[in-house]
Amino acid sequence: MSESSPSPAPAPTRSRANPGGMDVSRVLGGDVRPLRERKPPWFKVRAPGGPRYRELHRLISSENLHTVCQEAACPNVGECWERGTATFMILGDTCTRRCGFCNVKTGKPTWNDPLEPARVARSVARMGLGHAVITSVDRDDLPDLGASAFVGVIRQIRAQAPGCRVEVLTPDFRGQEMPLARVVAERPDVFNHNVEVVPRLYPVARRGSEFLRSCRVLANALAMGQGEVVTKSGLMVGLGETRDEVLEAFALLREHGVQVLTVGQYLRPTARHLPVVRYWHPDEFRALEEAAYGLGFEHVAAGPLVRSSYHADEHVGGSARRAAAGASA
Repeated sequence: MSESSPSPAPAPTRSRANPGGMDVSRVLGGDVRPLRERKPPWFKVRAPGGPRYRELHRLISSENLHTVCQEAACPNVGECWERGTATFMILGDTCTRRCGFCNVKTGKPTWNDPLEPARVARSVARMGLGHAVITSVDRDDLPDLGASAFVGVIRQIRAQAPGCRVEVLTPDFRGQEMPLARVVAERPDVFNHNVEVVPRLYPVARRGSEFLRSCRVLANALAMGQGEVVTKSGLMVGLGETRDEVLEAFALLREHGVQVLTVGQYLRPTARHLPVVRYWHPDEFRALEEAAYGLGFEHVAAGPLVRSSYHADEHVGGSARRAAAGASA
């Protein structure tokens, strides 16, 4: 009887937890936190449900809009909406990339709504927001990579809600300068692009992206803004990075002119996502914040529940005013 043929090697997958079929334990290590466990006490937050939250939820639903606050299951959604700050996600709810940490749906987008910019701006005006953050899924399928949608939303908000500050949180546009230039030419108050994790973790957490490419996007935005646009970035910890790696990432961001920084704890959305290696203590976040200020960042928000848009209305205001003052001096 002939020997049975060996089993074929497993085919590469598009799993978030094992991108490309790779063994993530070689990068993250084998000692990771279980998905179902009692988290440290500093992660407890009040469930959303205040009157302003309910009103904003109703308005957003009536306009058939998407927010990162909901799509990414942000723990601060109640607090931010009560403060009158919201993050709108344009260009649909389906991303063309599959980052290992992200809870946004991924796949092949099917349609873009040409009236979305006007609907977003109308909601911003009706909600009486003082600070609106506009982000999007990655749209590598579009010729301009989604830049025209950002342009449309900025223009519409300026027209319909002129008292509202506009922060854009964009993809990397694959490093192309023309889409970036179109967005920055509209002079958003803040240009935000998150590097998300330290460089070593990109193969497992941000497959298809490059840390230095993201840094160049931020540096180019600063130059194109000519002193009128504040640059901002953020990253997460908890995926096995060391403190030295985090500080090296901070230093690279400062070398590329980033002014505002956010740092938060990664929380695993589902079993299909990358596992948490460890939970950083609030004292460690305070130490990171002090170190970041020491490197020259103008504003830093670091904490277990800090996300990119957390208290954006506060920690951006001072930088924006200083940038404007510096440009007019």
